[in-house]
Amino acid sequence: MSSTPKTPRDAVDAIIDQWAVVRPDLDTAAMEVFGRVYRLSRTMGDRMDKAYARFGISRGEFDVLAALRRSGAPYTLSPRRLSDTLMLTTGGMTGRLDKLERAGLLRRSPDPHDRRALHVTLTNKGLAMIDDAVEAGLALQTEALSALDEEQAGQLADLLRQLLAGTVSPRP
Repeated sequence: MSSTPKTPRDAVDAIIDQWAVVRPDLDTAAMEVFGRVYRLSRTMGDRMDKAYARFGISRGEFDVLAALRRSGAPYTLSPRRLSDTLMLTTGGMTGRLDKLERAGLLRRSPDPHDRRALHVTLTNKGLAMIDDAVEAGLALQTEALSALDEEQAGQLADLLRQLLAGTVSPRP
């Protein structure tokens, strides 16, 4: 793999060049892909952190609010369902819920059908905030993606989906 003539060289190219000098026997094609995926993830993660900080929340707290919002009206899930959805321990979830509840963005209430269970529900304040925060995050992502045309962005999404599927499921 190599960069196209119209794409400037980047830090990953420099790393690949260094490996080629000291270990010319290595096939570094995978490093070209995953080095860039990692750097892109870090860069965009930092940008998303800044975008969500304007709303007084972290990316992890955004994830909780977004999961409730995506669940649809009445924007209610159990703490266990939230933990499962976000792949968090119940302890990790409790800390996030405590902070978000103190901020008035969600409320916890007893399940009317099971006294041992709780419901977590977005408040009106939480609903308005998550709608604004998701728009701010999407604006950043859309701006970054504008480096590609629509067809390229679709191809990249398809290729990343295929690559991700290959890493999470057993290969025959």
